Amino acid sequence: MEYTTQNNSAQIVGEITTPPAFSHRHFDEDFFVFTVRVPRLSGVGDFINVMISEKLICALELEEGTMVEVSGQYRSYNNYSGKGSKLVLSLFARDIKLGADIEHIDNPNAITLDGYICKPPVYRTTPFSREIADILLAVNRSYGKSDYIPCIVWGRNAKFASSLEVGAHIRLSGRIQSREYQKKYEDGSLETKTAFEISVSKLDVIDAAETPETEVSLES
Repeated sequence: MEYTTQNNSAQIVGEITTPPAFSHRHFDEDFFVFTVRVPRLSGVGDFINVMISEKLICALELEEGTMVEVSGQYRSYNNYSGKGSKLVLSLFARDIKLGADIEHIDNPNAITLDGYICKPPVYRTTPFSREIADILLAVNRSYGKSDYIPCIVWGRNAKFASSLEVGAHIRLSGRIQSREYQKKYEDGSLETKTAFEISVSKLDVIDAAETPETEVSLES
């Protein structure tokens, strides 16, 4: 249990933008989802979905506009409803505090993941010629489960990250990022959607033979 906490740890501080809404029921326990806006240094914000158990929410007033500090694990699950993204990502809350003062927080959006590359990385460039490598990371969870988390490596080290093979064991840190994009359908219509991923600031490649790690500092 200790390992599964260390290999997936996330903390955010921000303002609630949507109050908790019922998500699902699992083993006689209700779970709810709400959204937190976490500001960036640029002034824009990341809108992060938070999953919380009824056991944790019962004594809290999670209202729109409330500042909160949430810590837990970033998790994924498959959406079989046929609506929206097939892979749903959210911060599973293990601890939450109300009235957080973001001005005194060094990093309001931090995540550390330890897992395995489960899909060939994809190297690409933006319309402004910025290099990007897309990585899908499988992070082990208790009871034989895994979370599949999209990650993005930016800048001059994207080519190195894209050369990593499926099965490579890596440890990374960065921030949870949300971004809007437009999906075009065959009839020509456009739909605005939101993608969630980890923007990587540091990445360590871990040798399977447990030799010293190869550390690569990556641009955020």
